[in-house]
Amino acid sequence: MIAALGLLLGIVLGLVFQPDVPLALEPYLPIAVVAALDAVFGGLRAYLDGIFDDKVFVVSFLSNVVIAASIVYLGDQLGVGGQLSTGVIVVLGIRIFSNVAAIRRHLFHA
Repeated sequence: MIAALGLLLGIVLGLVFQPDVPLALEPYLPIAVVAALDAVFGGLRAYLDGIFDDKVFVVSFLSNVVIAASIVYLGDQLGVGGQLSTGVIVVLGIRIFSNVAAIRRHLFHA
């Protein structure tokens, strides 16, 4: 419940203040958003499975974002940022769709 309220508060604050992302961080924002979505859907799946732990969720959320952004940063430094970005998006996308499928099965008992 607190996570949902925090998410709602974050969305409202973002819409009200409309923060600007620094130019240096713009390449990492989409990766960070996808990594955060992976953690959110994983947390929702864990909640529906009855194994949700808020500490695990926070650590997962932060580590997903930091690791994904670090991989893309490393790729940028090596000159292959686009390829590593694609790899991160594919891996996280697979995890997101897997979690959504599990959530759907749980909700519809299929």
